Parts: sequence; structure tokens; C-alpha cells
Amino acid sequence: MPQTSLVLTILGADRPGLVESIARLVAEHQGNWLESRMAHLAGQFAGILRVEVDAAQAEPLTAALRRLNDAGLETIVHPDPAAAIASDRPLVKLDLLGQDRPGIVRQISSVLAALGVNVEELNTECRAAAETGQPLFHAVAQLRLPSDVSVDALRTALENVAADLMVDVKLAAD
Repeated sequence: MPQTSLVLTILGADRPGLVESIARLVAEHQGNWLESRMAHLAGQFAGILRVEVDAAQAEPLTAALRRLNDAGLETIVHPDPAAAIASDRPLVKLDLLGQDRPGIVRQISSVLAALGVNVEELNTECRAAAETGQPLFHAVAQLRLPSDVSVDALRTALENVAADLMVDVKLAAD
């Protein structure tokens, strides 16, 4: 039977057993949990995951997941768009560190969008600098470059903005 891939987004108040309730539904529909990113922020649970299931089970699984809304979880299910994005394009790791201030993400993401770079994963945090206790902003991202943008071109564009933001930017090709 043909397989289909689904991307699920789950949001709601965090509680024990939440991930198990999702995993149980996937298993009950003979689905395979392929990958996920989940986090607890300020008492809330946010998760995104990709599952593979027989095409005939996709709609029943989607309906079962939507019933989680009755338990206070917002669920969104989409067909996996991964086939539409060429995964053979270069993947680059961005590591950014500097004094925290409003607008860092906006300015960096503006440069990325202007170059057609896809942000595949982004993790950010603020923490105190060891020496001064001043707030530092740290971001780590996985970026998919379009075929007409080199790592050097991306580095140059980011360094132009990094100087204004007073942040250090490091790029590493995977």
C-alpha cells in the first residue's frame, strides 16, 4: 500500500503523558514516527513531528489527532511538503552570538529571505554573559541555500549586518 507523510503541529498546556497520547494515536494507525522537535516554554508544549502512514490511514489518523483539541491541544496536520524542497542543495549551520537587543532575528532573517535562503531549523536563547552578567543572544540555525547562493556570498551578506548588530556570526557547511 502507498505511504504518505504528514507533518503535525501540536500546541497546548504541558502535562505528563502528552507525548504518549500522540505516539499512541500514531501507533494505533500503524504510523511510523520519523522525526520531531518538541519543547516546553513557559508552561506550554510545542511540538512538530513528521509521521509516515499508509495512505488509507492518513485521514483516520488526522481525525483522531483533531480530537485532541477536546483535551486542550491545538493540532494541525499537513501533507509533508518535503518533496517540494530540493534537499540536494547545500545545508549550512549558522551560529550567532552577541549582546541581546530587539531586532536581531528580524534583521538576520531579512538577509536570509533576500537571498532566498530557507531556515530549516532555528533555536534561540538569551543567557547571561559569564564575565559581566549582561544578556547575550545566541542563535543556531540550519539553513538551506538556493543553488545560486554560495556560502561565501551568505557570509558576506550576514557580516554586513552583524557589524551593525554587534554580533559574531559563524557559518559552517555540513
